[in-house]
Amino acid sequence: MAQRGVIIVAGGAGRRMGASLPKQFMMLGNEPILARSINRVHEALPAAEIVVVLPEEHVALWKNIAARFDVAPHKIALGGEERFHSVRNGIAALSDEVQYIAIHDAVRPLVSKKLIIKLMLEAETHSAVIPTVAPADSYRVVEGNDSHIIDRSTLRIVQTPQVFNADILRRAYEQPFSATYTDDASVVESAGHKITLIEGERENIKITTPADMIIAEAIIRAEYEA
Repeated sequence: MAQRGVIIVAGGAGRRMGASLPKQFMMLGNEPILARSINRVHEALPAAEIVVVLPEEHVALWKNIAARFDVAPHKIALGGEERFHSVRNGIAALSDEVQYIAIHDAVRPLVSKKLIIKLMLEAETHSAVIPTVAPADSYRVVEGNDSHIIDRSTLRIVQTPQVFNADILRRAYEQPFSATYTDDASVVESAGHKITLIEGERENIKITTPADMIIAEAIIRAEYEA
């Protein structure tokens, strides 16, 4: 069986959350958001190596928090100047034997085990796979003082985890940093590789604002009641 690795990027400062505690350490249900993300990945991929990338100033805080909860085994790598550098550090922390790597945002703790497994399996065929969902809202492109409608059927909202053949991902992250990189798929795409899209999950939200926390709590309650 192919060896798998997961990099969980947890570098947010939580400014939009309006809290003194970084959002990845805030409680969601009965455990911290980061713990929930780690455990969800471990439940889906129990044999996978897990690396959590944290700013150096958050490492001691996280170790203190994690000691009080049941958190799956994981390594810690230090974050870099940009997300690009943080992911590169996470890649370096994984064993050379890892053949497929998933990269996940720590603040998407509601991703399902089913989606994680599906992405890993698809990556064995397509090498670079990401989950997306179609937007429900209308969008306009703003150009100076003018704007015009854009066909939303051509748009997709990108989620994580994003899963890649490890050799392809490692080579892609040997490129110099560019401000045009918005996610890991954009880094891999710039290295000349096709990105395959699969259907993501509406519930796989990124927790950024207090309103997102309310939605996430509601999703968790619904899961328990189902």
